[in-house]
Amino acid sequence: MTQPDEHAPAWISGGSSGIGLEVARQLAARGRPVVLLARNEERMATAAALIGKDVPGAVVSCIPCDVTDYAAVEAAAAHAIAEHGAPGVVVASAGLAEPGVFLEQRIEAHQAQFNANYVGTLNLCHVAAPIMKDAGGGQLALVSSGAAFFGIYGYGAYAPSKFAVRALAEVLRVELAPHDIAVTLCYPPDTDTPMLEYEMRTKPEATKIISEGGGLWKPEDVAAALLRGMDRGRFAVTPGWQMSALYWIAPLIWPIMRWHQGRVIRKVAGK
Repeated sequence: MTQPDEHAPAWISGGSSGIGLEVARQLAARGRPVVLLARNEERMATAAALIGKDVPGAVVSCIPCDVTDYAAVEAAAAHAIAEHGAPGVVVASAGLAEPGVFLEQRIEAHQAQFNANYVGTLNLCHVAAPIMKDAGGGQLALVSSGAAFFGIYGYGAYAPSKFAVRALAEVLRVELAPHDIAVTLCYPPDTDTPMLEYEMRTKPEATKIISEGGGLWKPEDVAAALLRGMDRGRFAVTPGWQMSALYWIAPLIWPIMRWHQGRVIRKVAGK
């Protein structure tokens, strides 16, 4: 594809913290204006100040937006275009993780995670893609999860939303290619972010044991891996050897993972 204008703005949902914030900071360091899209105005202002401190002269706009609200995304897009023009990069990074055992979790937890993780990503992509098409192309990045490779105990609400993000990205990769829009899908491992802190509050013990093998990544390293993959035109970005292995051989190792999960669950239940 034609490389997008390196000075065209980048829109980042969930850009006020975690991986989204680090993506914004690193893109700002490259000279791109960045537009943060998030619900919490105070956290966005703090994020913008952090970027400004690390990247003197950075151009950062904060637009309050609940990406689960399609009309709000349309309004935010119009605001961003009026300020900076059409985006060259759009990163859908907003998300929510609240694990729990399926039989114990309220339906509202399922709905909230599907809305935040999938519907929010869908809304941003649906609004941004036609704008990028009319502008001549660009780069679109979606953030999924290692939980999108196969079912994991405790992720009955979270994993389906990330499987859906994966499916959407695979479709968009094919459909948007003729319009010079490159699509990248990131599968972050556990990352030291506010979202993970929130996730740990409800994470079942068995889920902690099952997922601890991947280690804990820094958000700046995941962001760097994502941007490096986008620079190289890769569709799938899998930070770390564990995510890479899961991406390529998930269907083969699923029976082993199912056995391992069963063993952990029985051990925890026997305590």
